[in-house]
Amino acid sequence: MQGHPHQLYEYHVWANDRLFARLEQLPEDVFHAEVASVFPSVAQTLGHMYLFEQLYKDVLTEVPNEDIFPKIPGWTEEAKGKNVDEMRQLFAGAADQFRDLLRRTPDPDKAMTIEHPQYGRLDTHFSDIMQHVVNHGTYHRGNITAMLRQQGYAGVPTDYMFYLLERQEARQ
Repeated sequence: MQGHPHQLYEYHVWANDRLFARLEQLPEDVFHAEVASVFPSVAQTLGHMYLFEQLYKDVLTEVPNEDIFPKIPGWTEEAKGKNVDEMRQLFAGAADQFRDLLRRTPDPDKAMTIEHPQYGRLDTHFSDIMQHVVNHGTYHRGNITAMLRQQGYAGVPTDYMFYLLERQEARQ
């Protein structure tokens, strides 16, 4: 692992993988069941997460907004109607793309400027955007845990400390 943004992203992938493994253990209807939450279903929450994985990958590769925004409907459509395994495959493809991006970015402190049409200009760094990608995933995995509990099922621990413990045990 090359540095902290890489490790954080590997944590993010690990946490998503743990969540998908848990979802695969549950009845199929749990994935699409409508609940009262931030999003109407686990599937739609993961669709949102996938959309933003793709969006931030393009942001990090400095694709201009006018080229990113037209892709949003396609990314949304790509995740619609998927089952757990198909959604997991979408996330695996996004993870491969992010890992490639991380390999090609030697300086995690690379300065970046982001222009958001609603919130304005942000002068930041590559590593800050990577932190946001990880935080965004953590937030929505928490939403999914709440959705599972509403349906009578336990979630799965995806805390960063569990990731670090698992990595430590693997090295011993």
